[in-house]
Amino acid sequence: MSDQPVITFHGAAETVTGSCHMIEAGGHRVLIDCGMFQGSKTEKELNYRAFPFDPRAIDALILTHAHIDHSGLVPKLVRDGFTGPIFASAPTIDLCKVMLPDSAHIQEMEVEQLNRRNKRRGRQEVTPIYTLLDAMEAVKLMRPTRLADWREAAPGIRFRLWNAGHLLGSTSIEMETAGGDRPVRILFSGDLGPDNKLLQPNPEAPAGWDHVVMESTYGDTDRLEVTEARRRAELRAEVQAAINPDGVLLIPSFAVERTQELLADLVHLFETGQLPPCPVIIDSPLANRASQIFRAYARTLDNGDLLLRAFASPHVRFTESVEQSMALDQMHGFHIVISASGMCEAGRIRHRLRNWLWRSEATVLLVGYQAAGTLGRLLADGAPVVRMKGEQIEVRARIRKLDLYSGHADGPELAAWLRKRLPVGGTVFMVHGEEMAIDGLRARLADSVPRERLVDPRLDASYRLGHAAAVEIVDTARVPRIDPRQAGHTDWHNDFQSLLLDIQAEIGKAADEKARGKVIRRLRNALAAG
Repeated sequence: MSDQPVITFHGAAETVTGSCHMIEAGGHRVLIDCGMFQGSKTEKELNYRAFPFDPRAIDALILTHAHIDHSGLVPKLVRDGFTGPIFASAPTIDLCKVMLPDSAHIQEMEVEQLNRRNKRRGRQEVTPIYTLLDAMEAVKLMRPTRLADWREAAPGIRFRLWNAGHLLGSTSIEMETAGGDRPVRILFSGDLGPDNKLLQPNPEAPAGWDHVVMESTYGDTDRLEVTEARRRAELRAEVQAAINPDGVLLIPSFAVERTQELLADLVHLFETGQLPPCPVIIDSPLANRASQIFRAYARTLDNGDLLLRAFASPHVRFTESVEQSMALDQMHGFHIVISASGMCEAGRIRHRLRNWLWRSEATVLLVGYQAAGTLGRLLADGAPVVRMKGEQIEVRARIRKLDLYSGHADGPELAAWLRKRLPVGGTVFMVHGEEMAIDGLRARLADSVPRERLVDPRLDASYRLGHAAAVEIVDTARVPRIDPRQAGHTDWHNDFQSLLLDIQAEIGKAADEKARGKVIRRLRNALAAG
C-alpha cells in the first residue's frame, strides 16, 4: 500500500474555483494547477492564508490552462519557496505572461484602496497576495510543452498533454506514476470545452484509466443543441432588446477568449446586416493584451479569419488608460461595453455597473458562470438592491443571462466525454462544481461507472490510488481550512450585506419618524435578546 500514489484535493472541491490537486508518489510531489479562490469572502480569504503544504517540497507544477482559478496562485507559490519547473502549453504560457501580472496589479491596487479605508477606520493594514515582481518570477519558471509529448515531471511521474477545447492552450493531463506491477494511470480533464465552440476544437484524450479527475461545472445543465446559428441568433435578440437611444448594453466578460468570441460574433452580425452597427468598446487592458496573443495564434484557431476581421472592425475600439475608461461615462447614444471581470468581482466592470445599474435604460448581459457569493451571482439571482464599496444601489437595469457562450461542456457533453474515456477501473473524482452540479453529473454517469466509485472529494481530502477504487486517507488530526459545508455557498458576509439592505428597506417603508423609531427599537430588542 505504501508504494501507491496519493492524491490530495487542495482546491475546486465542491466549488468551482481554486483548482489545485497534488500527486505524491515515491517521495515526490507534483501539483496540477494552483488556482485562486473566488466566490464568497470565506473562500477568497484562503488566498491570503498559507498553503496547506510546503511549496519548497513541490517538485513540479503542471498547468491545465491560464484562467486565474487555475493559475492565479502560482506567483504566491513561487514567493513562498517553489523553485521547480512549471509545465504548460506554449499558448498557456503566453497568456499567463499577461494574466498573472494583471492579477498582481489588481491586487496591489485594491489593497491600496482598502488600506486607505482601513486607516480611516482604525483597522490594520493588509498586504497583497503577491506582487508584480512575484508574477514575473513565476513566468520565468514556465516550460513550454507540446501536446502528446511525454515529459518527466519528477522521478517516477511522467505526463503528456491533450487538447481540452476550453481555451486557447487549454489541456487535459495524462499522468502515469509508479504503482506496483504496472503504472497507475490518471487523467485530469482540466476544464472541458463544449461542442460547437467558436474558436476551439473538441476535447481529445486516450481511453482506459485507473482514475479520472473531471470537472463538473455544468453537470446538472442541458443546454439542448447549441449551434453557431442559435448562439448568434440569441445574441442578436439580446442586443436588439437592449437598444435604447440613451442606453448601454454592459457585458461582464472574462477577458480571455469569452471577450474575443463575443466580439467576433457581434462583428459577424454587423457584417451580415443582422444588427445595425454600433460602437463596441472593450474596456479591459487585459482583454486588449490577450487579444494580441489571440491575433498571433489566429491561424491555428477555428474561425481565426473572422476573429482577425473583428479586431480590425471600425466599430470596435479598446480602452487602455484609466482616462479612456472614465470617458465612457460621457458617451451618448446606444453602445456596447464588454468589460472584465466576468463575475463582476473586480476590474473596470465594477465602475460601469455603479454608473448604470440604477438606470432603467441599461441592460446587463451575463454570459459566463457566476460563482456563489459573487456580485454576478447576486444579479443573476434577481437581487433588487446590491451594495458596492459600501454604497447601496437599486437595480433598475435589465439583467439578462445568455449561457451559450460558456467555455464549459454541459451535462450531456461531460457524460459523453467520460464514455469515450472508458474503461475506468477505479474512481471518477468529480471536482470543479457546486453541489447541485455534482449531483446532476453523478446521475448522468451512473450507467457508466458504479455509483460507489463516483466521488466528490472535500477540500484537502486525500486518497490512495491503486488499480481499483481509491481509498480515502482519514486524518482525524487535520483541522479543515474552512467548514466543508461552506464551499460553493454564500457565507456570513453575504448574509450580513443582505441584512443591511433589508434593514434599510424596512426603515425606508416606514411612514414617519415615529414608525422608523419603532423599527429601530425592534431591532435593538432582537439584538439584546441574543
